Amino acid sequence: MKQMTQEELLALPTTVGIETAARAIGLGRTRAYELARRGQFPCKVIRVGVSYRVVTVDLRRLLGIESS
Repeated sequence: MKQMTQEELLALPTTVGIETAARAIGLGRTRAYELARRGQFPCKVIRVGVSYRVVTVDLRRLLGIESS
């Protein structure tokens, strides 16, 4: 799995799926879901029905990337 570039991160919508967030920080899919279920994902995760959404601004902050 190829990690995301800064340009790709800056182009993300307000929230992203857990798999997109995992790719951004270099986590595998299984590990990302495991952390989300435990409430231990490294940035804010919102549960919407059966899916997980990650708040993009928190993801960028975690990676030290701020939009200009």
